[in-house]
Amino acid sequence: MTAGPTSAASTVTAPVPGRHARKAAVASFAGSTLEYYDFFIYGSASALIFNKIFFPGIDPLLGQFLSMATLGIGYVVRPLAAGFIGHFGDRIGRKQMLVFTLVSMGLATFLIGCLPPTAAIGAAAPILLVLLRVVQGISAAGESVGAVTLSLEHAPAGRRAFFASWVNTGAAAGIMLASLAFLFVSFMPQADLIAWGWRIPFLASIVVAVAGFVIRRRLPEPEVFEEARDAGETRQELPLKVVLRDYWPTVIKVIVFGVWAVVSTIVSAFSLSYATNGHLVSSSVMLTTTIVTAALGIVAQPLFGILADRIGRKPVFIAGNLICAASIFAYFWSISQKDVPLVFATSILVMVVGYGMVNPLGPAIVAEMFPTRIRYSGAAISSQLGLIVTGFAPTIAAAVVRPGPDGWVPVAVFTAVCCCLSALVTLLWVRETYRVDTHELGTRKGA
Repeated sequence: MTAGPTSAASTVTAPVPGRHARKAAVASFAGSTLEYYDFFIYGSASALIFNKIFFPGIDPLLGQFLSMATLGIGYVVRPLAAGFIGHFGDRIGRKQMLVFTLVSMGLATFLIGCLPPTAAIGAAAPILLVLLRVVQGISAAGESVGAVTLSLEHAPAGRRAFFASWVNTGAAAGIMLASLAFLFVSFMPQADLIAWGWRIPFLASIVVAVAGFVIRRRLPEPEVFEEARDAGETRQELPLKVVLRDYWPTVIKVIVFGVWAVVSTIVSAFSLSYATNGHLVSSSVMLTTTIVTAALGIVAQPLFGILADRIGRKPVFIAGNLICAASIFAYFWSISQKDVPLVFATSILVMVVGYGMVNPLGPAIVAEMFPTRIRYSGAAISSQLGLIVTGFAPTIAAAVVRPGPDGWVPVAVFTAVCCCLSALVTLLWVRETYRVDTHELGTRKGA
């Protein structure tokens, strides 16, 4: 007599897989938009402004190099921060740490907008700039991987790539907003831009931060994480210890796999500097190109996520890398030729088609390599180690670029080699997971 009501009650109260998938995707999209808005207004400022404000009175090329180097510093601290954020993300919850990353990024970006120039406070200005960039790096270390983990674990098994794709689609939205902000201030008189106009995009980040904070606070933890926590799996051993002891081959795999991301910083930061400082293409044209490709990417990336759920992650990801490797040559050549229509066309090929295929899938592929109890830690640490090359890609590019109309060739070769290496590792060393149940990801049975 009692079996029937008990069974009915359990039917009503049992978690429904994927019931919070849309809410998780929206929260991840909003947070990722803020994170990448903040991260890439720094990239735009380092290419156009910071060498004049924080590194004045030195050779312009050296100032540009130092400005690009501060961009990379934000990536150096990310592996260490990933261990800390990932640990607590696996122990106390994904949501709490994602609120932390959102607040710390917003605060650091706002304070950069308040920094006095070197002319006012001397060497303290670039030092404070680097320290705030470090805080940005700490925040970014746990943001994208944590958001992907949250979205992936909330999603139904057959639609993980689609829902996880909204994290890096938020990145595209953030890049678009950052470029819009700098396009707006770039029309100001140069003296006003240097004096105070550059601060506006940094100070405006507080608006997006508040909106993202409200959305994220209302999101529940994923059911699969709650199940692991209730079973005591998240309290057995330190996640970092398990990752380094049992999953070190996966960590190495992800480090090499992750070099695909150099495309982003090469195109968004270095090419902007190369085109404008070389008087090849104006900053307004380059920023408009970034806005157009980012807007198209917001549409394209979820579609590639759907495709990856239907035919697999590997074919989509490998094809995207190969397209990036080939089209990056056409992109830089078009800049060197000062051919604005061709710059638009080739940038769409690189960033919307090629990068649009790898960008939404890369973090999800990494997160699917680890089991639930250490997924945040494993994905965060390994992916952030791989992103060190990404952070310093503009610095490497600034070091290898040569004078003359063909000086861009070493930069394109470097970018293409990274993409081909990522494709090769994916082909030979990454297992396909699009048909694997979420509970079995990262286990011997599942991957």
